[in-house]
Formats: sequence, C-alpha cells, structure tokens
Amino acid sequence: MRISDLMEFSLKNLFRRRVRSLLALMGVAVGTCAIVAMLSVGFGLSASYQAQMESYGNLHLIQVSKSEQARGPDGRALVLDERRIGQMEKIPGVSGATPVLSAYLYMGIGKQIAESEVIGIKPQVMELFGYRAEKGRLLQSSDRYGLVMGSSIPSQFYDPRKQQYASFDGTGAEIDVFSEKLVLTGDPDYGKRKPMIREETEAPRVEYPRFKGKVTGVLEENDESSYRCVMDLKDLKQILRQTRLAEKNPGQEKQGYDEAWLYVEDLDRVQEVCGQVKEMGFQPHSLNDWLSSMKKTAAMIQGVLGGIGGISLLVAALGITNTMVMSIYERTREIGVMKVIGAGLGDIKRLFLMEAGMIGLGGGLFGVALGFLASLCMNTVLQPFLSGLLEGTGAGGQISVIPWWVALGALAFALFTGLAAGYSPARRAMAMSALESLKNE
Repeated sequence: MRISDLMEFSLKNLFRRRVRSLLALMGVAVGTCAIVAMLSVGFGLSASYQAQMESYGNLHLIQVSKSEQARGPDGRALVLDERRIGQMEKIPGVSGATPVLSAYLYMGIGKQIAESEVIGIKPQVMELFGYRAEKGRLLQSSDRYGLVMGSSIPSQFYDPRKQQYASFDGTGAEIDVFSEKLVLTGDPDYGKRKPMIREETEAPRVEYPRFKGKVTGVLEENDESSYRCVMDLKDLKQILRQTRLAEKNPGQEKQGYDEAWLYVEDLDRVQEVCGQVKEMGFQPHSLNDWLSSMKKTAAMIQGVLGGIGGISLLVAALGITNTMVMSIYERTREIGVMKVIGAGLGDIKRLFLMEAGMIGLGGGLFGVALGFLASLCMNTVLQPFLSGLLEGTGAGGQISVIPWWVALGALAFALFTGLAAGYSPARRAMAMSALESLKNE
C-alpha cells in the first residue's frame, strides 16, 4: 500500500471513533504541555542566574593571580610576567590577555578633587573585555595619561576647602570632566590646605610628582566599573615608578604583576582554560565558577519538574495503547478482509503505527502550543506570584524560557511516545489469523 493510502485510511479510522481519539490526543497534549512548561521554569532559572552574574561582571573574563606557594623548576616563586601572560594568551580559546596594575590616585580639576582606584590595562583590549563608553571614547595607544572614568566618578569630585561635593553646589550638575585640565598624582594631601608651621619632629614632606592627564570617556553604568577608572598600562607604570622614587622607596616596585586578565570567547571553554592556567601554577578566578554551581541547582530543579511532566506523558501513552487495543477488537473483521484481499502484514502494522503516530504528533503539536501559552501566562499574569515563591534563588525577569530545540524535542518525544504505545497493538493486529478474524466477527 502507498503511504498516501495508509494516511487516508488512518485519518478515516481516527475520525470514525473521534471521541476516543480526541481523548487520547488530549492526554498526549496535557503530558507534552507539562513537560515543556516545567522544563521552561528550569531554563528560566538558568537564564536568570546568568543575567545576575553578568550584572556583577564579565562572564568571559578570567582573573589570574600569582600563587605564593607555586614554585618553578629552579625552586623560585613563579612570576606573573609578560612572558607567562603571553603563554596564557596562546591557550586555545583565549581571545585576548593583558597584565593588570591597580593603584589609588588623586585627580584634580580646578579646585575639585576626587580619589579612585585606577586600573592599568592595554588599551587595545578594552572593547574586548566589555568596556563601553557612554560619553566620549575608550582609550587609544596614542593617548598620553588618558583616563576613562567609571559612571559614578564625575559625581565624586568635591572641594576639600569647602567640604562640598561639586554635584551639591546648588546647581545639582556634575563637574564637566572633559572641558578642564586634569591633574593626576599619588599625593593624599593634594588640594588640601597645608599647615603654615611644621613641627621639627615631623617627617619631611614628600613632593609627589603631578601628571597632566585628560579624560577621554565615561563608561556605561556597570556594578563592577562604576567606581573605577581605567588608563593605559604603560602610563600607570610611569606614575607609580616616579611616585615611588619621590617616596624614596624604589625597592617597593615588584617583579612581575599581581594580576592578569584573560578573555575567553566561548563560555563553555572557560573552565577548560582555568584548568590549564592552574597547571601553569597560577590561580584563576571567574564568575563562571559561581554560575556553574547555580546552574547545577537549576538543572536539579529542572530534572524534578521534567520527571513530573514525564509521568503525565506516560499516562497518555497508556491511553494510546488502550485506544489502539480497543480499535483492534472492534475492527477484527476489517483486519481479516484486508488480509484476504492481499494486504501485507507490514501494511497492517504500518496502518496501526500510523494511527498511533498521528495521535502522538497531533497531541504533541497541541501540547507545545499549550506550553507556550502557559509560559506566556507565567511571565505575565503569574509573574509577581511566582517571583515571590522563587525569592532567594536569584530568579528575576522571565520565569519561563522555552528554547526552540526544547519545543522540537518535546514534539519528537510525543511522536515517539505514540509510536511506542502503538507498537504492541500493531504487532497483535499483524499476528491475527484472517480466517479466525472473519469467523469471530
């Protein structure tokens, strides 16, 4: 028999017993909907965890620090220098790397002073590491003592003589960091009134060097960088070197760096890169460590919810089996006639499998549509209530997320369930004797 003939006979048989077929189809739809909706809550939790971690920092970033216990072949402590950072940059999956320096500097614009942590990195990797300028632009290698400020730094300038912040001068406006000359220094007393008379016992005043800088941009608001400034690594090195010389403490300069940053394009390779960095003797840190733990929790919740939905689909499979077995008993004469007129055993088997598959596929389509409707309902009408139940788990935003492959997988699983449920009845129909079928009828 042709496939088109089998489909035609299958549809006629299903519509002939439409109530029973509809009930079996609805059972599959409810089971499929339960699986899709419950799995979507787990995916929603994972997405919420990832969004929460991204608000704390860059998930692609690996921060590498040196370990005091790690030793090289010569027994000396490992140094995080340019050579080793270059080796890390060659690790498969690493798209960029930079040494990192950190220092607290004082900035002056006119009479207004601010202090901030300043991070020194290579300018060419700023965009790669997720820095975005809301005003102005990012650093360029040609900038001399250029500075990119965090979004909250412009509001931190104050007049130490008046003990008044620039943003509270009566106008409520932030200081214009672009139009004024910027002074950078390591002097903690910069801008403060100096005492007219000094005690003989006091240590000599250190004459800190001052550097003429410029603000090239202000970063977009971000929890990690709002209260930091970023400048070229080589410029920060120069400031620190001259500051230490002024303090008559040149020996304070350390060999190598305390920290380096690596950027991994593929999030799935972050843990792999961290493992290779550990093998080199250094300590990697990434927000993905926390995210992996959170996703394991979400996967456990997802497994429990998916199991509940799977039970619903199992019950639906029993309903399909019952429907097909009853159909065999009611169509005994029809099966006998088909065999007498020359229908092959394979054709009879395919006919009943196709009927069961149609119930599974139809129920799957309807169930997936109901799953998307349930997801929409959870993200709108039930969102305030469900957010209260999930408070403390990190969930926020969308409660339910349905990836496209989950919908297709649920549809395929429903079809497979229908075929599996109809397999035994189909074999029973195939094994029936034609003469016995006609006689029993």
